[in-house]
Amino acid sequence: MNRVELSKAYNPKDFEDHIYRQWEAEHLFAPKESPKDPYVIVIPPPNVTGVLHMGHGLNNSLQDILIRYHRMTGKPTLWLPGTDHAGIATQNVVDRMLRERGIDRYELGREKFLEETWQVKERHQSTIINQLKRIGSSCDWSRERFTLDEGLSRAVREVFVSLYEKGLVYRENYLVNWCVSCGTALSDDEVEHREISGTLTKIRYPFSDGSGAIEIATTRPETMLGDTAVAVHPEDERYSGIIGKMLTLPLTGREIPIIADSYVSMEFGTGMVKVTPAHDPNDWDIGRRHDLDQINILNADGTLSSEVPERYQGLSVLDARKLVIEDLKKQEYFIADQDHGHQVGHCYRCDSVIEPYLSEQWFVSMRSMADKALTAWERGEVQFFPKRWENTYIHWLKNIRDWCISRQLWWGHRIPVWYCRFCGRELVSREDITSCSYCGSEDLRQDEDVLDTWFSSWLWPFSTLGWPDDTEDLRTFFPTTTLVTGYDIIFFWVARMIMASLEFMGEVPFRDIYITGLVRDIQGRKMSKSTGNGIDPIEVVDSFGADAMRFTLGFLAAQGQDVLINMDSFKLGSRFCNKIWNAARFILMNLEGADLVEDPELRDMDRWVYHRLNETAADVAAAFTSYRFNDASQAVYEFFWNDVCDWYVEASKPSFYSSDSAERSRAVSIMLDILAESLRLLHPFIPFITEEIYQKLPNTEGFLIEAPYPVCRKEQLNKEIASHVEKLQDAVRGIRTLRSEFTIPPEKKINTVIRTDKDFSAKDFFQANKELIVEFINADFLEITDTVEDASGSVPVSGLGYEAYVFIRDSIDVQQELRKLEKERQQLTGQLAGVKKKLANEQFLSRAPREVIDKEQGKQAEFEERLEKISRYLQDLN
Repeated sequence: MNRVELSKAYNPKDFEDHIYRQWEAEHLFAPKESPKDPYVIVIPPPNVTGVLHMGHGLNNSLQDILIRYHRMTGKPTLWLPGTDHAGIATQNVVDRMLRERGIDRYELGREKFLEETWQVKERHQSTIINQLKRIGSSCDWSRERFTLDEGLSRAVREVFVSLYEKGLVYRENYLVNWCVSCGTALSDDEVEHREISGTLTKIRYPFSDGSGAIEIATTRPETMLGDTAVAVHPEDERYSGIIGKMLTLPLTGREIPIIADSYVSMEFGTGMVKVTPAHDPNDWDIGRRHDLDQINILNADGTLSSEVPERYQGLSVLDARKLVIEDLKKQEYFIADQDHGHQVGHCYRCDSVIEPYLSEQWFVSMRSMADKALTAWERGEVQFFPKRWENTYIHWLKNIRDWCISRQLWWGHRIPVWYCRFCGRELVSREDITSCSYCGSEDLRQDEDVLDTWFSSWLWPFSTLGWPDDTEDLRTFFPTTTLVTGYDIIFFWVARMIMASLEFMGEVPFRDIYITGLVRDIQGRKMSKSTGNGIDPIEVVDSFGADAMRFTLGFLAAQGQDVLINMDSFKLGSRFCNKIWNAARFILMNLEGADLVEDPELRDMDRWVYHRLNETAADVAAAFTSYRFNDASQAVYEFFWNDVCDWYVEASKPSFYSSDSAERSRAVSIMLDILAESLRLLHPFIPFITEEIYQKLPNTEGFLIEAPYPVCRKEQLNKEIASHVEKLQDAVRGIRTLRSEFTIPPEKKINTVIRTDKDFSAKDFFQANKELIVEFINADFLEITDTVEDASGSVPVSGLGYEAYVFIRDSIDVQQELRKLEKERQQLTGQLAGVKKKLANEQFLSRAPREVIDKEQGKQAEFEERLEKISRYLQDLN
């Protein structure tokens, strides 16, 4: 064999793009035919107007790790990519761009606006796809989908019409969440509630007969203009005599009744509640129970409507609120106000305050589908990792409300409903229609609204595979296997996909649901633009390489925990990649003149490293089964860094440099096999560097991406050898630690005697590998014996079943070491006394947090252990 040159320094920019282009050119991301069951993931489609943030970096890195692992196990593996049209977000982006150009979308018109939006979509989509490729995502790009493409649009229509025909889609004048800024209704799940500091205003409502007045309190005094009743609890004895009496509504002159409803809390405030059915969900329910009028005081743009006195018409909510309070004071209806914190809904997209708003909208009846999704979970057909997220799923399904699916937007799936202007009938169709099927008139108007973005996303696992057609992909790859997503869309998306799949496919869309943690900054804060603490994954790739980013995220992704990082965190992955590069470079530059030996003879350390390889393969397989990405990452890290590099490569160096060509060829052949197996083991985590090195090995063929993943071969497990090597490592570490503590340079040789107990199981192993121990500790002389007659001048290192006597007096300045140790002992004695005093203080123990007490107890144990060791050193040196 000839030596193989790797560049001196690891530089991912030299090969990452090139390697990815190779994979694409060879169509290696497409599923291969195999008798095994397929492994399938559909990507959570990123919004087409967005760019990847570190949450995407984590999510897609973990998906790709799974995909590459299962691909290498020989399964037909499909990672189906795509993007989401993101109705509200995308329309907002285009609206903003047009405003910057001085263009109003209403003047531009719907058709021209959609042309502009498609252009924006094309630009942004290519950016996202390129970013996914930069981080190594091995998606089958030939199957890429978009939630507004022709096939998915047909699926959306099929579902809408089918649900309509089943009576599960209906249109109703209903109280919805209205975003004034976006100009559209939102579903309950798209409203984010948070506490704000507001004002509670107390108002006097007089009886119409002049017999007095009652007191009402509200945080939104402008809504009183839409009041149609005041409610009290039917069992509240304070008000039993006034139920049915009429009040004169201040500022309007309208009369409204006092009604009894059990929703009202007798304990809260005065026990009287103003009822505004068109502007509060609870009031809406009360109004329906009591057949109250619904007075909509708002226009769609958030100004007050013609239903209120002329003085307030056209004002914004906040301006109207100020004027209402001013008028209440003038007319002596105002009692007082006070600071009051309360929950207020905000738009999940633009953060504007949500107004409850009465309007005609389309809804999906969810109860029957939710029950099926609950049953599927109860039967174990879906499982969450971590399991605790099942509670979120269950709670939402048990408390589900009908889903408002219409949006007052232009960008999206237009609702497939037409209205005949001639006969007034409503027509719902899978295809565009030009004439009324009832009267034949061609004077039709299509519904102006579009469907909620999630209405296409909930079909993603099967619509992307060709449904409603009976395609080969659908038969082969549905149901999919695993979903990797964030906890914030369990109800938006995960539960709805399960419901849709059960309704239209008769089975769940995936078995396993892995919920990732949030990516936070190193202080634990959520990453956001406003905080300015976000990390761009592409900047990480530019600085450290995609492999470094992926490995770091996988290494830190403990199940059920958030990932705390800053830019320095990615040095972990970068250092590991450097270690792999340097180890491979050392091996490949020492091939000259060696021959590849078939079935080479194995020595003790060879058997040990194969044992560890197979143990690690088993650990990785077990970790992936339960989605413990950090455990899998740590297993391969420990194996390659510690076992291969720190021990096996070092143990093999004498054979590598041997003048015996047969021994050299034997050692090189085993090392090349271990390197190839290690690269297979590492590939899902760090695909670029492993592929680059693998293709240069003289003992491999083809692409690593499709090479078989190591499996645990039980015949190569050898627990006896593993136990012996562990004892050898323990002895070497102890002697190396002693050298370090007495600052003996690594190149300075030492004399050592290892005394073993009679029943020490590794005695023969130590003797057989004596030369190896000499190399590890850099000994000039090493004896392994049952007895030591003269240990003077040595410092012992104790282990289980042996004691190593290291003769260091000739290698150190004894008096200087004695002074240094005595000084350290005095310092530690003082520190230990301080810790003990603190731990004896009852006040400290009763007030300090548990973790602070644990830390102090840890210090005490550490100081005591070190003092004991120093005392032994002083005794030995004296």
